[in-house]
Order: sequence, then C-alpha cells, then structure tokens
Amino acid sequence: MKAAVSPRSLAGTVSAPPSKSIAHRALICAALAQGESHIYPVDHSKDMDATIGALRAMGANIIRKGKHVTVHGIEKPREKALIDCIESGSTVRFMIPVAAALGIECCFIGSGRLPERPLTPFYEMFPCKGVSLDSDKLPMNISGTLSSGEFTLRGDISSQFITGLLFALPLLDGDSTIRLTTKLESAPYIDLTLDVLKSFGIEVEVLSDGYAISGGQQYRAQDYTVEGDYSNGAFWLTCAALGNDVKVSALSTASLQGDRKILSALEQLGAQFTVKDGVYHSISPVCRPAVIDGTDIPDIIPILCVAACAANGTTVITGTRRLKIKESDRAAAMVDCLTRLGAEIREEQDRLVICGGKSLHGASVSGYNDHRIVMSMAIASCLTDGDVTIDGIEAVKKSYPGFFDDFTSLGGAVHVL
Repeated sequence: MKAAVSPRSLAGTVSAPPSKSIAHRALICAALAQGESHIYPVDHSKDMDATIGALRAMGANIIRKGKHVTVHGIEKPREKALIDCIESGSTVRFMIPVAAALGIECCFIGSGRLPERPLTPFYEMFPCKGVSLDSDKLPMNISGTLSSGEFTLRGDISSQFITGLLFALPLLDGDSTIRLTTKLESAPYIDLTLDVLKSFGIEVEVLSDGYAISGGQQYRAQDYTVEGDYSNGAFWLTCAALGNDVKVSALSTASLQGDRKILSALEQLGAQFTVKDGVYHSISPVCRPAVIDGTDIPDIIPILCVAACAANGTTVITGTRRLKIKESDRAAAMVDCLTRLGAEIREEQDRLVICGGKSLHGASVSGYNDHRIVMSMAIASCLTDGDVTIDGIEAVKKSYPGFFDDFTSLGGAVHVL
C-alpha cells in the first residue's frame, strides 16, 4: 500500500503505545507460570501476534480482549508444535530456548527477512546440551530437551539470544551460567529482561562476565502493567524536537528501556524537553550537530537520522553495523530514502554521516517493508516542501498499527494512493 504524506505542522498530545519489548517478556513469563496472569496493555501488532501464537502452540491458554491479555500458564507442554514467528526476531530468539527447555519438538518458520537473520549461537551451543537443530536459520526444526550447564557466547551479538537463555535456564533441573566472551552490547535490553523476570519470581545473579541462574525455579503468575514504549515514542519525541507542538504521554521517567536514550540523543542535537505529570514537551528544537553512539539503540537510529537533517552541521552516528540484519538494511535504507528527499547522508564502515541544514523536498521512497523506516519517513515529511510518498506503509502493523491514526490525529495529512 502506498500513501502520500503532506508536509504539515503537527500539534496535540499523543500517548506512546505500550512497550513491545516489555510485553514480549511479560507474556512469556506469564505462560511459564502456573496459574492465571493478566497483562495490560498489549497492542494488536504482528510481533505480539507472533509471541502469543508461539505460546499457544506450546500449550498456554491465552485470551485477548482489547488490550487486556489473560494468560493461563502451560500446565502440560505440547509434544510437537509449529511456531510461525512471522517477522519477529524477538519471538524466534526468545522461544527457541524455551521450547528446548520444555522438550517440545518444534518447527520454527518466519517471513520477510526473518529467515535471513542468523541463529548461529543456538546452532553452535545446543547440540552439546541435548538439543538437535537442523539449520542455523529458519525454517528450523529442533528436538530434544535442554540440559543445564555453562553456555558461552559473544556479548556483541543480539542480546535476544541471552534473553532467550535467561527465560529457559531457570526451568532446568541443574544450575547454569551464561559466560560472555566480549563486552555486552544492548545491555539495557538485558536489564529489562532481568526486571520482568524478577516480577515473576525468577532470580538471576549478575556476574562480571555473565549471569548465574539457579535451576528448578518456578515462575509466579502476576498481574502486570506494560509501560509506554520509548522505541515508538521516539517518533513523537523527534517530531516535537523538529519544532512541532507535540506532547508525548505514557512514558515512564524511571524506565529501564534502552531507547529512553532518544531524549539524550535529541538533547545532544540541541533540543530541550520538559516533563510534567509524565508528559514530555520540547521547548527548543534540534539545532546543532553531534556525535551519537548508536551501539545500544539500533531501533531509533533511523529516526535520529531524520532529526540530524534539521541540525546545522555534520552529525555522526556510530555503531551502525548491526542495522544490516534488521527488518531491512536500515543504514542503506535511510541513505536511500533521505537522499531522495535532498539530504546529504552517507554510510561509512560502522557509522552514518549526515550533513544537516539542507532544504528537503518531496519525493517517492520505499518503506523497505520495515516499520521503522516507514514511520521515520512520515516524520520526515515535517521537514519537506512537498509530499513524501511512501510505498509499503502497511509495515507499521509489525509494531505500531495505530501509527497513522495517531499521526492524523495530530493534524497530519495522509492520502492513500
């Protein structure tokens, strides 16, 4: 589906959607607990569909009513399951260890670019722990039951592999350790995992080079409230920092989410925010260039590229190499899209360089079947002198199906072609 987004000044208050990252974790913990848990709010996105579908396939009873999700934990794991992870990297990397711990014979499948995204750490670690995998990519068949012990992996791979192990290892009979052979990247995502695990009764000891996990632990059913999402709230915070009178609510000032760094990144670019009663408001816009470390915040680099276009001078965003294995090659996608709008941007070895302050014009761009590229281009229309026509706007359904509803509620003009 293609839509033309016209340049407009946006204004009003928008509520950040519930955190997808936290909802994934809470749903999995609830499914591993005995008894009934209530998780709220949970959006109807494709990523949430993937995780809920996976948990149902493993034996959890899950009922959705609006944004309320009732989870009856897995009492007897299924012997076999077909798990469609759709395009959710979190789902596949979280659920493979869980299925292995429960001894479920599973076939994991996916769509989009997900089958291209590597699962090598599990393929290398699990055979010596009692689990057979027939591939290091999707589709993947696994069988056997995971045994406890020491699990060694690099810290500079996706933190989702570590989170998957942290969900699974407490279920095993013996104690386990996770040893990281390099510095941990995306550490805030592990902090989120540990926080949600603790809420459901699971204890993990943090070591200097990894984690110690006692076996035989039991997840406890809970009622859990999902906080607002900084990853998707980043689009509205950036919109405000581009000079629009937009206020953003439902974001916790005490959040552990790594993408809360959107605020400090925008402040590096000269924006200033106030927060009152949990509502963020920009009191001065982006104005100056900066050097921003994007290593721990890959999901918000695309929208930071848009913000950098409004800064007078050259902004450098480092730590971009992992963008190549997301839903799209996000670095290449942003170079292509913003260049079409008249921006000066280039990709170097592990960084993006944006020469800001250029006048941007309307153009046709691809959404690259990537929700974050589509939303970034919609916000970029605030800087252009003509329509930004985006091909593939339906990609927002992956994480934020209501994005364009919120966009138009703020005065945005979206014309489906």
